[in-house]
Amino acid sequence: MKKIVCLLMVTFMFQTVANAQKSPFKDGEKLQFTASYKMSGFLTDIAQVTMETSEVKTSSNTLFHFKCRASTFRKYDFFFKIRDVYESYVNKFSLLPALYKRDIHEGSYKKKMKYVYNQKKKIIKSEQKKRRGDGTDWVVNKSFSFSNGAMDVISTLYNVRNLPIENAAVGDSKKFIIIFDKEETPITLKYAGKEMVDAGALGQKQCYKLQIVTNGDYLKAATLWMTADANKVPVKAEFTIPIGSGMLQLTKASGLAN
Repeated sequence: MKKIVCLLMVTFMFQTVANAQKSPFKDGEKLQFTASYKMSGFLTDIAQVTMETSEVKTSSNTLFHFKCRASTFRKYDFFFKIRDVYESYVNKFSLLPALYKRDIHEGSYKKKMKYVYNQKKKIIKSEQKKRRGDGTDWVVNKSFSFSNGAMDVISTLYNVRNLPIENAAVGDSKKFIIIFDKEETPITLKYAGKEMVDAGALGQKQCYKLQIVTNGDYLKAATLWMTADANKVPVKAEFTIPIGSGMLQLTKASGLAN
């Protein structure tokens, strides 16, 4: 189930590029989505996903702090309770990640993961904590190398919005790499043009349509719609996985940059 939750978010991902334009997001932005899953042939709203942006100043840098929460609605907690938090701290200008944290609580399964990036050496120092049945934690520390441009799910999630997609032609594609559970997964995103889409809280909006292509075991197909404006807000995603299909739909948006 943790893979499914991650893949819901992976549908919002793209390769990183330098920010040469006005930023599509800023401190104080908050987006809220409803996650639906097809049950008995009908899409059923089962969870809420929120994405928040804030700024954090250190002694030597200013970072964007991206935080994503995924929680099942309480009436479905008896079936499978999810309370997941994903966080990434990235350089405000390059959008390269410095720190990633993941805290998942899915049913009786609990796990925490932390990545500390060394962008110059392309090394990640990771710390993983899993909760044993007796309530104690099992901690594993490990360092591993990563490919140029590869990053965690949350960092990639926001880099997609920074791309100059307005210059893309239908059929253009881009390859990128997601780091999840210390493994790299290559994914290709194809630009499929523009469509008018129900953007929930934003009303009817013209959107960029992006199709995700992967040979992974967990995601069979996915399509993302993102507003064709300066904010490039992800408003809708449809996905198919081996055990079914579902959708993410924007319901609230506040603190937009433009």
